[in-house]
Amino acid sequence: MHEETPIRFSDEFFSFIWETVKIVVLSLAIIVPIRYYLVQPFFVKGSSMVPNFHDKDYILVDKLSYRFDDFKRGDVIVFRYPKDPKDYFIKRVIGLPGETVQVKGNKVTIYNIDNPAGEILEEAYLADYQRTDGNKVWKLDDNEFFVLGDNRLQSSDSRSWDALNRSFIAGRAWIRLWPFNVITKIQRVTYPDAGN
Repeated sequence: MHEETPIRFSDEFFSFIWETVKIVVLSLAIIVPIRYYLVQPFFVKGSSMVPNFHDKDYILVDKLSYRFDDFKRGDVIVFRYPKDPKDYFIKRVIGLPGETVQVKGNKVTIYNIDNPAGEILEEAYLADYQRTDGNKVWKLDDNEFFVLGDNRLQSSDSRSWDALNRSFIAGRAWIRLWPFNVITKIQRVTYPDAGN
């Protein structure tokens, strides 16, 4: 008759398990705060930012620096869609808190303290065929931004759902990591004479 030998776990096995648990806990203690408070990965979906961002571009979003240096005109930001906050959008900041933005005749005009008579934005980053359709004026309060997609003909943006409240903003687009041939830091565009 054959007797079964009992299985015995050695001290080395328990030591291995304990070390593995410590590594996992330490990794989570480092990664979770980074993910929620410093940097968030984001996949671009759709064509609203073409030609500057494309579907499936992989970017990192800086969630911290804007708390010390507010968003500027020309920044690309990621935010929760105000009509359905589980969805995230990527757009460019056009109007800043306290400004008035007018879209009319395929032009965007900014009215602010520096330009009370208004200044038409020169948007060289837009493709030649783009049009900024609309005929409306938005007065932004102290917590609102006016955002537009770079592909104006295919973009759901502030023209259709109004100004963006600061509370919806996740952060500033910081680095593009994919595709590999365009890995780069994402720069803000500047606008001559518009009071950046």
